[in-house]
Amino acid sequence: MLSSVAEIALAVLSLAFVLATIRLAIGPRLADRVVALDLAGVTVAGMIAAMALLYRQPLFVDVGLAVALVAFVGTIAFAQYIERSAGK
Repeated sequence: MLSSVAEIALAVLSLAFVLATIRLAIGPRLADRVVALDLAGVTVAGMIAAMALLYRQPLFVDVGLAVALVAFVGTIAFAQYIERSAGK
């Protein structure tokens, strides 16, 4: 039962990743691209967590947390860059 839920979650998260990648490619402004990049990072972290369930590897959860943390720090850095460039 749990493996089928993990497979469904992987499918939904894969679709979300594809849509975020499309927004990243076409998003007209830098802010749209930053949000899409953050969404892609969080989606990858979710996919890694679902794979941890599917493959019964708890170490994957640590990797997913690291990916989510890097995505968050990157979003903060981009937000500061946008704020500084808009103030000039």
